[in-house]
Amino acid sequence: MKVSTKGRYGLRALVDVAANSQGGPVSLVQTANRQNISLNYLEQVFGVLRKAGIVVSVKGAGGGYMLARDAACITVKEILEALEGEFSIADRAGEQEYDAVQKAIRELVWDEVDQRVNEFLAQRTLEQLVKEYRENLDYSSNMYYI
Repeated sequence: MKVSTKGRYGLRALVDVAANSQGGPVSLVQTANRQNISLNYLEQVFGVLRKAGIVVSVKGAGGGYMLARDAACITVKEILEALEGEFSIADRAGEQEYDAVQKAIRELVWDEVDQRVNEFLAQRTLEQLVKEYRENLDYSSNMYYI
């Protein structure tokens, strides 16, 4: 599986929302500007994230989006599955009955890769990404150029 623009931009935008929420909604216009992502595209992505229960929308003046749960409870796996579908390295659509070679490869390679990647993604939280993002911001703001 290759993560599409929807998955990459959605993850970036969620990190931005989580980092800038300060307990209230974050304007998607501001997120789009900070992340240099099309507002129309982000609106579509956040519609999917809202339906998945990852964000909630707040209407009216001062509205926007906020996380539906604490960032520590939202995994990268959950986000990417909402935007991309279930992860699998090998396309299994239209698979036929396996012979012994195909079964061995599936069990010892494809299934193992899928399991490890899914475990990895499930261990990474939005909170960890926000922490790393803030550390990178602090590091870059302390750089001196001569």
